[in-house]
Amino acid sequence: MKLKVVDTQGNPKDEHEVAFPIIENRKGEHAVHETVAAYLANRRSGTACAKTRAEVAGGSRKPWRQKGTGRARHGSIRSPIWVGGGVVFGPRPRDYSKKITKKTKKLALRKALSERLKEGDVIVVEKIEIPEPKTRLFVDFLDNLQLEGTVLLVQEGSDKNLLLAARNVPGVDVAVAESLNAYDALRYDKLVFTREAFQKIEQRLCQS
Repeated sequence: MKLKVVDTQGNPKDEHEVAFPIIENRKGEHAVHETVAAYLANRRSGTACAKTRAEVAGGSRKPWRQKGTGRARHGSIRSPIWVGGGVVFGPRPRDYSKKITKKTKKLALRKALSERLKEGDVIVVEKIEIPEPKTRLFVDFLDNLQLEGTVLLVQEGSDKNLLLAARNVPGVDVAVAESLNAYDALRYDKLVFTREAFQKIEQRLCQS
């Protein structure tokens, strides 16, 4: 598959041959599911906690005598059936993280990029140069590419001017090629790569 490479004005410059093999069948769908589920699970803090009746303060005194009041018998106001009482089987601090093999992650990313490439949602730019950290310059760049919806801009390395110029634009995020994963590849409406960033992704996916 060949990709059209454009400049910052949106004008075509040349073509780039995709180095990694495109997945045409349903291979890799389960890998994508596992990788995305693990990514979302690893973002959870796991700090939710509810107190049991043994941990709630107070309630050691019997609220009223056992017989003779006409009311139901109770031994503590911290019983789970009382408002303000303990919680039965409530959440406790736990680790939600999941481990995924490198081979599965690579397959998931290749599958995700294959689908985005076939849908025409991947744009390769020769080079992105923002001389000053101004949002106006970055918005002009997006307008030249005629991008709509959410956009993920993937660059080969960290560019301070680009990060500062893009951070105030809603629906736009910036990432580096080394950290791109299947979740990010599927989350946004459009993926914009610099040529060097796309070549780094190809190196990742072509390595055995």
